[in-house]
Amino acid sequence: MTKKGVHEGRPFLTAEWRDLAIVNFEADPRILERFVPNGTQLSLWRGRCFVSVVAFRFLNTRILGAPVPFHREFEELNLRFYVGRTVGGELRRGVVFVKEIVPKRAVTFIARAVYNENYHTLPMRHAVAAGSARYEWRTAGRWSNLAVAASGPASVPELDSQESFIAEHHWGYVVQRDGETVEYRVERPRWRVAPATVVSWDLDARSMYGDVLATCLEGPPASAFLAEGSPVSVGRSRRLAP
Repeated sequence: MTKKGVHEGRPFLTAEWRDLAIVNFEADPRILERFVPNGTQLSLWRGRCFVSVVAFRFLNTRILGAPVPFHREFEELNLRFYVGRTVGGELRRGVVFVKEIVPKRAVTFIARAVYNENYHTLPMRHAVAAGSARYEWRTAGRWSNLAVAASGPASVPELDSQESFIAEHHWGYVVQRDGETVEYRVERPRWRVAPATVVSWDLDARSMYGDVLATCLEGPPASAFLAEGSPVSVGRSRRLAP
């Protein structure tokens, strides 16, 4: 349940996030600083800065408790990096989504209208099996893809591990059109995560994310994980004080 006094009332969205293919790249913090929302600061793991490409499945999606016909199950692909904000001595570990892709236009419309998230709509498809996940999206007349396969057993990672740093962020931060920042909380249990290898990787980073951010994805991945996922509850957003 959402902590009282943080985001009250019914959550905006509930769903399951499942079969998360997570590919991580080490990035120059100076590249990301310009994208850090006001009121937060870039988070590092042992002095290293990461961006992640994440593909997963939305299941059993509900908005304000109600299912939306034909929009309960779909894929998402996103590019994200990690920030933090300290409130009352508590470190809120958060995610900033640079760009999110889904196959449903209504999802894109709602996410832009409610959170100002940078959603875009493209055809998508997936294939998942025990220990593997493959996601594809169609752009510029061709299918691109990301596929990973587990290289070890899944487990709940240690709190100070890289897997935990990447997977365990329970806040979202979004820059608004006026330059201010909104914050929302994601309630979920800790995920079981397996180390993985990248089986297939075909992503035109420059056309999808622009020249600046594409440089973060040009080298080999620093790591890859396959997370089982869980039910999630996404709270309503609120503006941070200027």
